[in-house]
Amino acid sequence: MVRPIPSFSFDRFLSHITLTSEGMSILSATPTALTIAGSDSGGGAGIQADLKTFTVLSVYGASILTALTAQNTVGVQGVHAVPTDFVVEQFDSVCSDIRIGAAKTGMLADVSLIETVAAKIQERGIRPLVVDPVMVAKSGDRLLAEGAKNALIQKILPLADILTPNLGETEEIADMPVGNPDAMKEAAKRLLDLGPKAVLVKGGHLEGDAVDILYDGSEFTPFRAPRIETPNTHGTGCTLSAAITANLAKGESLGDAVLKSKNFITEAIRNAPPDIGSGHGPVDPMWNIKG
Repeated sequence: MVRPIPSFSFDRFLSHITLTSEGMSILSATPTALTIAGSDSGGGAGIQADLKTFTVLSVYGASILTALTAQNTVGVQGVHAVPTDFVVEQFDSVCSDIRIGAAKTGMLADVSLIETVAAKIQERGIRPLVVDPVMVAKSGDRLLAEGAKNALIQKILPLADILTPNLGETEEIADMPVGNPDAMKEAAKRLLDLGPKAVLVKGGHLEGDAVDILYDGSEFTPFRAPRIETPNTHGTGCTLSAAITANLAKGESLGDAVLKSKNFITEAIRNAPPDIGSGHGPVDPMWNIKG
């Protein structure tokens, strides 16, 4: 198959150069992204989904592991939080050597991890930052320790360039029921008041078309896609937030990054393999590289 030649983006080129006293220096021609999240041993979500998504979107992916899970399509059988001193060591190792074009957070598990990750993001000046406030797995198993929600709200949300909660997470953080688009807008306002620069409230659990609403403090922008009836939606949130991160790393504006990522996750759901596991099977972030 003959693939089209990518168009040249002058803005993207400029994002990879810097001016010095001796002239222009090329920093890197390769977009890079960092995922700060937990591992899904079943391969459908978490770090695994993030790195697959970065790769197929032509972005080099680095990772900082915050937790290990014993997990499959049926549920989460165990969680082991990575010691915070080793999380710090991972940050210092990666960020001292690799330029990070954009980053995302996923599963942060408990208060100590949240505080550590927030401190290192600030110390390293990591931007733009996509925050996927992972609380519950697709199976219903909780991935954020009880009592850690306030730490997530106070420490991580104010660092976000965009927050990407699903409806359950939106209801829990905004402290209100969300059952229709008007409620999604009201919740987005409440979430923006907590510090992120923009909020994408995902409406995948409502009936009808799958409509996500982006709010940047001045206007609401809906992103609509036809609902695909399938039980295989494991990793949807991770894959969408990773796609947004990858597109931001490539120099896309926030609106364009969300639009392209919405289209990407729609096709990842549409092309979800039907035969992986016996529960909620994974979406397929590699749909666009298959023949």
